[in-house]
Amino acid sequence: MSSTALWDLEVYFEGFDSPDYLAALESCKAAVSAYAAAVGVGTLEESLVLASKLSTELNLLLSYTYCAVSVDTRNERGQARLSELDLLRTELRKAETRFAAWVGGMDLDAEFAKSSVAKEHEFLLRKAHKKASHQMSPNEENLAADLDLTGASAWERLYDTVTSQLEVDLNGETLPMSAVRNLAAHPDRAKRKAAYEAELVAWEQVEGTLAACMNGIKGQVNTLANRRGWGESGLPEATFDNSIDAQTLDAMIGAAREAFPDFRRYLKAKAKLIGAEGCEWYDLFAPVGEEKTWSQEEGSEFVATQFDQYSQKMGDFARRSYRERWIDFPPRAGKVGGAYCSGTKDDESRILMNYDGSFGNVKTLAHELGHAYHNLCLSQRSPLLRDTPATLAETASIFCETIVKDAALKTVSGDAKLAILEACLQAPCQTVVDITSRFLFEKSVFADRAKRDLSPRELSERMLEAQRETYGDGLASYHGYMWAAKPHYYSSYSFYNFPYMFGLLFALGLYKRYQADPEAFKGQYDELLASTGQANAYELGQRFGFDTRSSGFWEGSLDVVRKDVDDFVALVESR
Repeated sequence: MSSTALWDLEVYFEGFDSPDYLAALESCKAAVSAYAAAVGVGTLEESLVLASKLSTELNLLLSYTYCAVSVDTRNERGQARLSELDLLRTELRKAETRFAAWVGGMDLDAEFAKSSVAKEHEFLLRKAHKKASHQMSPNEENLAADLDLTGASAWERLYDTVTSQLEVDLNGETLPMSAVRNLAAHPDRAKRKAAYEAELVAWEQVEGTLAACMNGIKGQVNTLANRRGWGESGLPEATFDNSIDAQTLDAMIGAAREAFPDFRRYLKAKAKLIGAEGCEWYDLFAPVGEEKTWSQEEGSEFVATQFDQYSQKMGDFARRSYRERWIDFPPRAGKVGGAYCSGTKDDESRILMNYDGSFGNVKTLAHELGHAYHNLCLSQRSPLLRDTPATLAETASIFCETIVKDAALKTVSGDAKLAILEACLQAPCQTVVDITSRFLFEKSVFADRAKRDLSPRELSERMLEAQRETYGDGLASYHGYMWAAKPHYYSSYSFYNFPYMFGLLFALGLYKRYQADPEAFKGQYDELLASTGQANAYELGQRFGFDTRSSGFWEGSLDVVRKDVDDFVALVESR
């Protein structure tokens, strides 16, 4: 695998204007029209069959197009194709709205009795039945779908374009923002500080544009949530879409708050370790100890080898992803930051990385391959049952990440162990503490946006307030532009934050069960992953004896993290 390994997308289409792409696009358009015509006219089973076919075709087109554009956001033809697909999705959303309204008037038990296809999709249909009670009139829903193209969707595209092309002046050198943010993990504290300060300056230059994007999106979500009877916030709809309830969310957030002092102990110990009076924001991802640089080849093989220890199936799957070039590794200008996994067709996926050689990136590789493994397990289901809520979508990724973390810790001692242990605490600190700050920030923005637009200064103030409430005295400084840096806020899909915490803690609960009885666990795990589109989180937890509505479950999962904090603090004190 080359050190500049790029993914292979040409196996799907030759380009945005190639005959195969154009044929697929026309086929999707015809499939949307056929599905829309069948809703409310034919049988429920006929509509489900058409929707399954459409889902398969459209998912591949969307995945290919977004993947191609995400590594080259300056590709105008690709951007135009994304816009075309947005129009197609708008027509599909209109049909889905009519479908939900149609299902809302049905006797579902009677439908299940006469159709095995309907019975197979019971969970999906019952959700649609409930969603029907939160819909406006058909004409209003159609208008909302049309206006979204020049509303939230347009604001989201603008955010992606501006941030992916944003360049930062760092000591006279011009770098893409993704490369500058990667310097947060640089071993030289002076370079981390310089990158942090340069990043803040760069965000300030585009704050007005990004604030407009934020206001436009949150304003639309507030308006529609209110009109649909969800209340003046995106939160009730977000919990419903994520297949959890308010009791589960409250129990999890409450347990997270109880764990904040433990994370502050970790941050204070880290400050002591790096010889600082306090841990600054730019120290959050600072490597400590004797962390080595992992080449792409070495990191990839380590992940696959540790997957082998769980099962040969998982290890072979990782190696297949390398062999078939599913992964785009290096950061570069015009490429979006971060990492993601996108299912493409059948049991295949594509993974975007911004690999920098840190152990954190090795864990990220394991994380994204976990998503791909989840897609593998889901591939045995109907296409409509592969749609997994974000809460459960993180289950396999965190589980795989934990396998690699524990394996790495067993191979080292002393300073090397300290380095890996600290790198492994960065993720739960982000997922529990930082995610809570993002959750609190978004709640406050929704509440204030119901009254008026928020200025960039006000957005930064709310971000800082949320960070003070969560990180507390664990940090000596904060990052007021995290509202600009995180793309999760810029979508009509609201509260894309707490599902990550749920995924971490739910997966840690599963991992504890795996450690207690590996063979019994393996017999259930793949089936659980294959069922994440067929049950809510509470019901899936019950299969493993979890009660997600109890704070005790979440506290038990956090005990796994507390153990790592204790080990880290003890190692620091022993130096």
